Amino acid sequence: MRAISSSLLIAAAAAAVIALCSVAPAAAAREAPAPAPYITVGEWRPIKDVNDPHIQELGGWAVSEHVRQANDGLRFGRVVSGDEQVVSGMNYMLLIEATNGAGKSATYGAAVYEQEWTKTRKLLAFAAAN
Repeated sequence: MRAISSSLLIAAAAAAVIALCSVAPAAAAREAPAPAPYITVGEWRPIKDVNDPHIQELGGWAVSEHVRQANDGLRFGRVVSGDEQVVSGMNYMLLIEATNGAGKSATYGAAVYEQEWTKTRKLLAFAAAN
């Protein structure tokens, strides 16, 4: 009889522990403050500050790389807006003001991949936006 009682007691204790473990995380989740904003890998989001020197330099690099490939004499003006995407590095979609050889200003779209820790940059696309 004692063996049955201790077995039942152990089983009841185990069931109570399991029940508490399954309820405690749910209760803690309800009481926890909202998590801090985070970045989701693969999600496109607007660039918060297009006037950031790095973003402006990246736009200038994109125009220079385009000119190197197309030899069309564009001159970088400024990045006016853009989006960024976290990947194994960063993808950027930049809207850039530039001036052609005749002095006419226009807006261009550039897609750039950058991986800072390997010093890698690639111009993926460059085209007139208007």
